[in-house]
Amino acid sequence: MAVSLNTLVEEADRFLNSARIADYCPNGLQVEGRPQVMRIVSGVTASQALLDAAVEAQADLILVHHGYFWKGEDPCVTGMKQRRLKTLLKHDISLLAYHLPLDLHPEVGNNVQLARQLEITVEGPLDPENPKIVGLVGSLNEPLTARDFARKVQDVLGREPLLIEGDDMIRRIGWCTGGGQGYIDQAVLAGVDLYLSGEASEQTFHSARENGISFIAAGHHATERYGVQALGDYLARRFALEHLFIDCPNPI
Repeated sequence: MAVSLNTLVEEADRFLNSARIADYCPNGLQVEGRPQVMRIVSGVTASQALLDAAVEAQADLILVHHGYFWKGEDPCVTGMKQRRLKTLLKHDISLLAYHLPLDLHPEVGNNVQLARQLEITVEGPLDPENPKIVGLVGSLNEPLTARDFARKVQDVLGREPLLIEGDDMIRRIGWCTGGGQGYIDQAVLAGVDLYLSGEASEQTFHSARENGISFIAAGHHATERYGVQALGDYLARRFALEHLFIDCPNPI
């Protein structure tokens, strides 16, 4: 069964409430392809590897978290950007991308979906006073040591995380997928035992150690695999479409 591209995009925009969320890139349809959609391929980033895999899978539309046209980037269509756009246009494939709307969503968002994977009960936002901070806080059903929780993260995400180990058992957790390591100060104020993000910065080590909490960097790509899959599944169910998630490995 096919659905019109416009209908699918309108539903995705509505579902994610994307028009109301300020971002660093355009959310929604970034490259327009054929007018009818039967098969969606989703992935974390619209890399050349994902585009090539989507062409092989005969996708009509590619759905990603990390798309194109970021603020401050060179607007010239040359090199890598030219090759990527040429692939999409040559094969008449649409590119649909959602950044912060996919981090924030209470059902299919990256942060909520990661909590489900790691069996964390969501309690609320990391900083209730600042809606621009997309992280969450939650709790475990039973306390774990930092090392045991890190092993759980490794088992679920399939990669060894960076662990900075504190002294306390882990009961309350703050987290923000991707490049959210800068929110560790908000996590400290929220009273968590451990803060988890995708990446780490040099100062993250000192913040964790000097504030007496544990910290895990579980991988930008690895922590953001689940939201786009959940959104793809939602759209596939809504319009009776085919949906295939393709994971292009990324160690970062």
